[in-house]
Amino acid sequence: MTADLQERPTGAPAADRPRRWVVPLLVLVLLGQMAAVMVTTAVQQTPTIDEPVYVGTAVTYLEQHRVRYNPEHPPLGKEFMAIGLAFASPRLDPAFRGDQTALGRHVLYESGNDPYEVMLLARLPMIILTLLFGLVVFAFARDLTGAAGGVLALALYAFSPDVIAHGSLATLDVPAIGFLLTAVWLTWRARDRPLRYLPLAGLALGAAVATRMSVLPAVPVVLLLALLATSSWRRGVPARERLRGVALVAAVAVAAVLVVWLSYLVVDPGLRWTEPAGTPVVHGVRGLLTGWLPLPESYRDGMRIQFGFEDSTFSGFLFGRHYQGSLWYYLPAALLVKTPLGMLVLWLAGAVAMLAVPRLRTAALYVLVLPALLLAVAMTGARDFGTRYAIFMPIFLAVAAAAVVALRWRWAHLSAAVLAAFVAVSSLRTFPYYLPYSNEAFGGPARTHLRLHDSNVDWGQDLGRLADRLRERYPGEPVWLVYKGAGVPRAYGIQARDPLRVPAGDVHGLLVVSDSSIAKATGRLATLLGASGEPIDEVGHSISIFRRP
Repeated sequence: MTADLQERPTGAPAADRPRRWVVPLLVLVLLGQMAAVMVTTAVQQTPTIDEPVYVGTAVTYLEQHRVRYNPEHPPLGKEFMAIGLAFASPRLDPAFRGDQTALGRHVLYESGNDPYEVMLLARLPMIILTLLFGLVVFAFARDLTGAAGGVLALALYAFSPDVIAHGSLATLDVPAIGFLLTAVWLTWRARDRPLRYLPLAGLALGAAVATRMSVLPAVPVVLLLALLATSSWRRGVPARERLRGVALVAAVAVAAVLVVWLSYLVVDPGLRWTEPAGTPVVHGVRGLLTGWLPLPESYRDGMRIQFGFEDSTFSGFLFGRHYQGSLWYYLPAALLVKTPLGMLVLWLAGAVAMLAVPRLRTAALYVLVLPALLLAVAMTGARDFGTRYAIFMPIFLAVAAAAVVALRWRWAHLSAAVLAAFVAVSSLRTFPYYLPYSNEAFGGPARTHLRLHDSNVDWGQDLGRLADRLRERYPGEPVWLVYKGAGVPRAYGIQARDPLRVPAGDVHGLLVVSDSSIAKATGRLATLLGASGEPIDEVGHSISIFRRP
């Protein structure tokens, strides 16, 4: 092995060690800037497509104490939202009848609630969780590589545009993976104290499963890592010790299952449930899973709904191509566009370092296997909707990148610092438009819509900004709007007509179109756009404004 890939000694002269206050200060600064940009983003953005459903469901938890809506996602993440929403005392008509999409619209726009206040209070618990998971990233990396590695990992996490974008929303992607990372970190710590840490790992694993079903493929891996953390798998271990290890792993599984049940019982102690009409019937291995998992019936029906989604066909958009179905390489390509260049380099270097440095090879099983598995599963999915389906990459690989500082190479620390600074600059330059971020090699956030769509760039988040732009620059002009999102334009003062309901010759004035609609335009919309020339303005890098004479 070359000298460049040798392990850096862990000891250092006292004079070379940073003062004790330096590391806590850096952690505080990194998390402080992350909190500031996430809160700012949360305040400025109107609801994205998924958020009203989650928020409306959380309100029913508070008001009706029923697990009725949105069964395809377990309740824990929405219960955190409900904690924030409780401060708004949101109103919900007891006589409301409708599906979960109508519920979200009813809560935000039809019940007399302030949509800005409701959304901010639903998002704040998610922001707090995202910051706490930053501490987990730091602690995990510090355990592996020391304080310098911990700071490097936290910097990558805190400046990740994807983590900032989705951690500031009332959605479930970041919390689910944050809990999963916590479970893995605790299993790593359990190698020294299994009785202390493995039960806690089970609780964190249960929290992940009770937040989003997409983490279910990770459960067997975490249980194997828990077994690895005990000494029962080693040769020559007495039978009693082996049984003790198996019992500890079983305790992890039991704790996880209990957390899932508790997340439902907190909402409705009676566990009232009626299977939704149209719930798919699944067979084979899927049928066995949904039939035999020791989880609430509503959870298992939610799994059936998710399997139904995976058996459906959706449209996608990648590098200017609009297609039906899904592409196996969509997520790697999207990650290449939406990940800062310095971060990509550090991910790769960190993964290599974990495999090259002898003392980190065991840790590679904990840090690298799960994101590889989850990425492989996600690449077979039916929904090419965005890198949020791979949000585990910037979270887990931030920890992996810390391994760079363990290399015996005189420039390792300096190179890592320069690359991290490059990441920070790239991230700060996109403020406050984190959702449409793309790196410099692909033209930055202003050009993301040319290559990607949906939650990669345009998730309906800029309706409020559009209202401000129209009021400030185009007062009194007729507006024709094709908006892709869950917001209600009139609620933000936008008076607009639908250009697709009248002859093209009648559309005069401002034609305002969401970029995802442009990406997939066909028929009348394509004709309108073709005759409208180049945009005269854009809003948030997600909405284009044309002028039609």
